[in-house]
Amino acid sequence: KNIFLVEENNYNNPSIKKQILSMLYFEFIGFVLCLVLLFFLSGGKNYIKLYTELNKLINVYDTITSNYYGNLNKKDLIDKAIDTMLEETGDNYTTYSNKKDTKDFIENVSGTYKGIGCTVSVNKDNNIYIASIFANTPAEKAGLKENDIILKIDGKDYQGKASNDMANYIKNNHNKEIKLTILREEKEKEITIIRDKVEIPTVNSKIIEEDGKNIGYIDISIFSSVTTKQFKKQLKELETKKIKGLIIDVRNDSGGYLSTTTDIASMFLKKGQVIYQLEDNNKTEKIKDKTTEHRTYPIAILVNTASASASEILAAAIKESYGGYVVGVETYGKGTVQKTKTLSDGSMIKYTIQKWLTPKGNWIDKEGLKPTNYVAINLTGEGDTQLEAATKLIVENLK
Repeated sequence: KNIFLVEENNYNNPSIKKQILSMLYFEFIGFVLCLVLLFFLSGGKNYIKLYTELNKLINVYDTITSNYYGNLNKKDLIDKAIDTMLEETGDNYTTYSNKKDTKDFIENVSGTYKGIGCTVSVNKDNNIYIASIFANTPAEKAGLKENDIILKIDGKDYQGKASNDMANYIKNNHNKEIKLTILREEKEKEITIIRDKVEIPTVNSKIIEEDGKNIGYIDISIFSSVTTKQFKKQLKELETKKIKGLIIDVRNDSGGYLSTTTDIASMFLKKGQVIYQLEDNNKTEKIKDKTTEHRTYPIAILVNTASASASEILAAAIKESYGGYVVGVETYGKGTVQKTKTLSDGSMIKYTIQKWLTPKGNWIDKEGLKPTNYVAINLTGEGDTQLEAATKLIVENLK
């Protein structure tokens, strides 16, 4: 502040002006040198190396976008270049996602979204109807009910539209309120719902009574960031009903967060037991249970060919460390771990960083986890043969 005052008040004095300019010059040089030093200390050499390596690509991009006679979409050029770069790894799990797909992915694995808290479908008359309502959500609080037919949303006619049209409108709408005109018992009704943060149910549970004994059953649809909390709560509720054993269903569960699988497995294994192993180019690390919490009752895990990644890790831990049953058919066989990086425009890359191995060091990639009890699903639709087999195994283990 004082420098500017001096400069302003003595601007016409040549001697003072020269001193000020000289001082500012040396301060500027010092500032630049500090920036250069910080640049190199923070990995600047890597950026210079990167520029050298990518100079060919930058040159082609600049030439084609500056001189090509036709119209080009610069965003598409960059997206396709990234796609091709990742495809060159030869790894199916190293991929690029655009902004929209990234948003959907993050919503899926985070387990929360901004909306009203229900699922919708289309009936035989081609009308959207409410298929299910999540507990403790805006939809439930507003009085929306299953089988309500959606006629209008915010005054716009939605009869004959796809269920995705409604879902996308509600998720992408920034208004706080959503007004639904519904048809219930042949009467039209308008319901106003306040959009809010909704937690997606990823865990469902029930009691199976078999041979006079209560067997707990928990289905996991995905290993999201809210799954551990939901699983723990429902497991505790089952245990208050004196369950003698547990069936965990991960059929058609494509995976999710590694940390979620670790947390759930830790509820059952003893402290120090191996949950899984991670292997990279330098080392193999055994990931062990660090908690004092554990169970001793018999456990069976239901799997199928669509059980992948985190599902396979949990099943392998129960099989090899807990000594439980794996019932069904061979799993998908995804034996690698990925990391994600969100890019500046909201798109994302997902890339493989490690292998994961079972507690005993087996790599199931492209082979799948073999069940302890092979049971094919009954394709006639009469009952669930895999669930029945798992229930019998639990009961027989108790005798």
